[in-house]
Amino acid sequence: MARVTVSKKSCAVNPLKMSQPIGGALAFMGVSGCMPVLHGSQGCTSFGLVLFVRHFKEAIPLQTTAMNEVATVLGGLENIEQAILNIVKRAKPQVIGICSTGVTETKGDDVDGYLQLVRKRHPELDDIGMVYVSTPDFKDAFQDGFGKTVTKLIETFVPDEIPSRRAPQRVNVLAGCHLTPGDIDELRDIIEAFGLEPTFLPDLSGSLDGHIPDDFTPTTLGGVTKEDIAAMGSAAWTIAVGEQMRAAAELLQKRAGVRYELFDRLTGLAPNDELIGLLSRISGRPVPIKFRRQRGQLVDAMLDGHFHFGGKRIAIGAEPDLLFAISQWLTEMGAEVTAAVTTTHSPVLEKIMTEEVLIGDLEDLENRLAGCDLMITHSHGRQASERSGVPLYRMGLPMFDRIGAAHELSVGYRGTRDLIFKLGNLFIDQVPEPTTETWRGESAEHDGTALASENDIAPISAH
Repeated sequence: MARVTVSKKSCAVNPLKMSQPIGGALAFMGVSGCMPVLHGSQGCTSFGLVLFVRHFKEAIPLQTTAMNEVATVLGGLENIEQAILNIVKRAKPQVIGICSTGVTETKGDDVDGYLQLVRKRHPELDDIGMVYVSTPDFKDAFQDGFGKTVTKLIETFVPDEIPSRRAPQRVNVLAGCHLTPGDIDELRDIIEAFGLEPTFLPDLSGSLDGHIPDDFTPTTLGGVTKEDIAAMGSAAWTIAVGEQMRAAAELLQKRAGVRYELFDRLTGLAPNDELIGLLSRISGRPVPIKFRRQRGQLVDAMLDGHFHFGGKRIAIGAEPDLLFAISQWLTEMGAEVTAAVTTTHSPVLEKIMTEEVLIGDLEDLENRLAGCDLMITHSHGRQASERSGVPLYRMGLPMFDRIGAAHELSVGYRGTRDLIFKLGNLFIDQVPEPTTETWRGESAEHDGTALASENDIAPISAH
């Protein structure tokens, strides 16, 4: 059990965490035909836009209410109203998702009240879904904003009633922000192999998976529709991935009576066995042969890899759910998590198999790198890696100095297997390549003997 502490520094140096509004905006990007909006200054939105473009290498839909000094003091009703009307006119979205920022939260804008006034003034907006989420960036972090937005989407679109009939083959999947579009695609393939019909919320695999559309659209390119979200109440089960999705799963159960199963992680052998077993019970079908084979491949990879993972010292900086998933899996592989830094509080932090989990920044992580064999964090950890000489494996968001971030895979039997190979190869690269000189020296040292030179040979006595 880990001890959770909080950094007492006056400021963040090389920040690890990102803000709530950015997390909320990413969740909205998994909704089809959606235009995410940050209620704040233009700079807030510009920062988020650049971050997402560099990570996904895609065109990102993100708008702003463009609050200035006067509007911030007097209130943002006019800015919100004008932003909504301009977006509807130019982008024709099905959903407009609004996240607050620090400047408007400090003022205390009643955005829910503003939206009611806007609807009264403009009945032509009745068919457009509008969702507001309070995500002040002076508290909490990326994961919190993401989870709050998923919860608010359920609150807005799922009817508050127990359905008379359920679709036994339909399964809801609440996907945490630590899952990539590639992870979501993998989970979809697994669930559909049991004859089930999954609905993902949010579904980033439809909007940020890197496909090229036939026509340009100013809103999100794909994802879950608001009609699909409304139908989630009639599903038989909900699978929540990550502690951040607990509140959303509980709300869905409360509103529509949908049972849920929460998985803290889907990286590793045991949690995937539990997922496969659940899907078999839900569907009433035996486990397909291909998953039995994939499981065997993972077990074999664990056997091959444990020689290289055993005793390795790892430092990790990540959002709580990603930190938990990777650290627990590494511990199972025989490695030791000697440094763990995260961004915000979460119940899973105390369950991490390390001495301390610090809520801090990348400077705190760098100060704990002594003696480590590997550092795992996002791309902002590259300077610490260069200064310390500790190799960096990039994980999380943002990952702007590599391509293919959206397709990184770490869930399921295959994702875990591939992760073993990637990290195991990094460890192998750290082993010095033997040469004839190093081999001769090492052999002599291990044998307790020395190679004598001609001058060291004593003359043979005549006696």
